[in-house]
Parts: sequence; C-alpha cells; structure tokens
Amino acid sequence: MDNLFGELRLGHLRLAPRGARRRTKVTASQAAAEYTGRWGWTVATGDPATGTPGTGATAPTRCPCGSHRCAAPGLHPVPGTASRAATGAEGSVLFPTGRAFDVLDVPEQAGLQALVRLERMGTQIGPVLAPPTGRLQFLVAAGTARRLPDLLYRMGWDDAALDLTCHGEGSYVAAPPTVLGELGPVRWLRRPTRDNAGCPPEARLLLGTLAYACHRSRERTAEPAWMAS
Repeated sequence: MDNLFGELRLGHLRLAPRGARRRTKVTASQAAAEYTGRWGWTVATGDPATGTPGTGATAPTRCPCGSHRCAAPGLHPVPGTASRAATGAEGSVLFPTGRAFDVLDVPEQAGLQALVRLERMGTQIGPVLAPPTGRLQFLVAAGTARRLPDLLYRMGWDDAALDLTCHGEGSYVAAPPTVLGELGPVRWLRRPTRDNAGCPPEARLLLGTLAYACHRSRERTAEPAWMAS
C-alpha cells in the first residue's frame, strides 16, 4: 500500500501538485489498517473535516482538547465525544503522539531546506508528514516534546524565537489520507520504511538543522523587501 498515499515533493524532491489526482483512493480504514498492521503504530479516528480547521475568520482558534498548538484541531477524539470507529463511518485518521513517536512541527519552507541539508549530510531521516497547512512534521523518538527545552538550550537556541514546536504525549497529528477541509489531504513527504517506522531518529540529529532553518526563515521574513530581493 506504499504507493497509495500520493506524493508531495519540491523541485528536485519531485513535488507533485497537491491537487493532483491519485491513481488509487485510500480510505481511512485502509490507511489505519496499514499503520497498525504493518508499522505497529497506534491510530485513532476522528470526525471528517468538513471545514478548514485553524484558518479563516470564522474558524475556531482553539481545539476542544484545550491545546493551543493542536495539529489536528477538531479532528480527534475528545472527552465526551463518540468515536467514528464505533459506527464504521469514514473520517480522519490520527496519530496519537508520545507513544511510538513525537513530531517536530516547522514551517514548510524551513523544513524543506533543512531536509535537503540533512540528506546531503547523510543524516537518517524518519517519516515526514506534509499537511496542507504550510507546515512539515518530522517523526522523531518519543519523549522529544518533554526534552525539547533542554535540547534547544544545549544547542544554543533556547533564547531564539523559533516557529518550531513538538507534539508529544496527549496530542494528535492528522495522518494521510485525512482531508483538512478545503485545504486538501495530508500527504507523506517521506514515507515510513522498515528501517525507520519502528525506530524514528533521535531529535538531536535533526534539531540543530531544523532550528537554524527556522531562524533563517524568520530573518528573511523580517528583512525589508529591497534587501530580500
């Protein structure tokens, strides 16, 4: 089922248009079976995304789960709600983070730049999610969220205003082929493999490069137009 989730690449990374039609449409139940049966990951199901979570003037600014940085707003099970799995309805597929892996979440452009550099250096990269929200999500070893402040401190990035967060225990991220309203589907930029699905990389191997890319991206955004051109 590896070829069923579609691709999202950039430039020489073989970017396929987000709106491109996939040859085979994967259902949420098929994807969930793949993740649990092949990779041994825990998955959850949520209600289908009928709106555009987290964007627009009328969109909710905070998920009912209470997290201000929820990566799957309004899509995952919360106390007092019934699971779609109980009814057999197709909805969203979600990864509960903090179990098999945590997820480093960065702006898309910074993440792509870091990914190119890391692969050129021969660094082992785990699976990478590409939600249609202008972000990239790197799967890393579980426990990273708890240790992130210390890791950034040791690398000298603790006092930098970085657009970098980590989803750990108690959080969820949307998994392919979940569709985030009008934005489109979540895709794999780097798919899980036998080598990385059961043993995602330690965050320290990626974090320095990701932090630097986020920092440079923020600097360029803050530059006057005549300097950035």
